[in-house]
Amino acid sequence: MNDSPISPDHLILQSPAPDWFRHAIAVPKQSRSVTVEGCPIHYFLWPAEPNAARRRGLLFVHGGGAHANWWSFITPYFTRDYRVAAIDLSGMGDSGRRETYTAELRAKEMRAVIADAGLGARPFVIGHSFGGFMTMKFGAQFGDELGGAVIVDSPIRSPEEEAQQPLSPPKWTNSRIYESFDAALARFRLMPPQSCDNPFIVEFIARHSLKPVAGGWTWKFDGAAMGTRRFGEPFREYLQEVRCRAALIFGEKSALVSRATASYMSSLMGPDAPIVEVPEAQHHVMLDQPLGFVAALRMLLELWIRAEGSNERDHP
Repeated sequence: MNDSPISPDHLILQSPAPDWFRHAIAVPKQSRSVTVEGCPIHYFLWPAEPNAARRRGLLFVHGGGAHANWWSFITPYFTRDYRVAAIDLSGMGDSGRRETYTAELRAKEMRAVIADAGLGARPFVIGHSFGGFMTMKFGAQFGDELGGAVIVDSPIRSPEEEAQQPLSPPKWTNSRIYESFDAALARFRLMPPQSCDNPFIVEFIARHSLKPVAGGWTWKFDGAAMGTRRFGEPFREYLQEVRCRAALIFGEKSALVSRATASYMSSLMGPDAPIVEVPEAQHHVMLDQPLGFVAALRMLLELWIRAEGSNERDHP
């Protein structure tokens, strides 16, 4: 884990931000960790409100090179009904690093956090981008333990689409050291490159993406954690083998998930899997349309929970 101190002043948001956002990031959360296969895995926990209607849990899983704070302005909207956690996958955020990284290890990390955070029986997992791929693996391996899995803008493309428009894996490195926090902050970019009409969200994420090291500042993620080896895993098969309810949320203007991609993923997931397109959102759906994302996710979870209740009444 990252043990180097960072001044609270570095985390103060400078951009103008709406009240809903400032309220959300101010909601208290617990910083916790659990050791998985010798590696400390950090996560945040937002306990359910005392009068929560349900005793269910949600686990949010970030994208590549990202961290749990990518969800800190989303998760408070669910504590009225759920106990909520957001994980730092190994090699990212404030979790430890490994010599090698695999989806199987990440699935074990997610399972351990679900248990350590007390997310209860049949929790829901929500994974964005790289985290969506890890959610596919989790759902294929441990899906019978879940209430559902939500994939957020993680592309599984058909062989035909791949042949017509091959995607080059992004090159992730983390070797540069910046002389000051502000110099590093100015270099923060979303990947894949995109604009964002909510600069306060981008700034908040960027401020939580840095750590002090000898000689200056650098990004928290381990470049090796995002190596090209991950693209060799059979995520298409993982998605087909998910053993729980599943859904896809994607951005209307996503650079990675087109409508053709969504249609192909729907064919793999089956006719009962909801496919939700968020208007005006790009790849980083929860950054581009945060409240629209919250509404879409609330709807999916409510539909699944009601379906569970209906099945219980039909099969006493």
